[in-house]
Amino acid sequence: MKKISVLLLFVAFIVTAAFTSIAPTPYKIGDVATDFKLKSVDGKMYSMSYYKKAKGFIVVFTCNHCPFAKKYEDRINDLAKNYKSQGYILLAINPNDPEVEPDDSYELMQQRAKEKGFVFPYLLDEGQKIYPQYGATKTPHVFLLDKNRVVKYIGAIDDNVDSAAEVKVKYLENAIAALENGKNPSPEMTKAIGCSIKSKK
Repeated sequence: MKKISVLLLFVAFIVTAAFTSIAPTPYKIGDVATDFKLKSVDGKMYSMSYYKKAKGFIVVFTCNHCPFAKKYEDRINDLAKNYKSQGYILLAINPNDPEVEPDDSYELMQQRAKEKGFVFPYLLDEGQKIYPQYGATKTPHVFLLDKNRVVKYIGAIDDNVDSAAEVKVKYLENAIAALENGKNPSPEMTKAIGCSIKSKK
């Protein structure tokens, strides 16, 4: 009887393991990031492969409702404007499940993008398949990639959430400058400050 119980427990463990999804390992510096094909607020699908001549990509996980994300909206818009001419494409991704956070629905993303005059693709991570691959945990959370999608910097945009005027260290911009000079960013990673990503999981 004891052997049967042990066998049943073992079978139950195997079945459970087979149906339990393993969380992807968060990206480290030097990893090659996955591409994606996500719908933007303009109704079009976007992926990094679309930008054949890009020198790099600024992938920002952000959203509508988070107070931290809202404080960075204008800064993100300025980054998109300023660096597009230099060959760096900014792609913003909303990773939140709209059933968990209704303010982050696709329709409200469209409304927010129009209100704020976003000049970058604002994409919905429908089904929440992309943010776990990147290892994003906050909004906002930034990943700087080179033209080959190699991760060069991960973390915060700068060192002052509350005031763009009082920023002392522009982490992301410094990282881009390092790439432009053929160097590795320093620091390569900083702590992302923001709201947790909303998921039913």
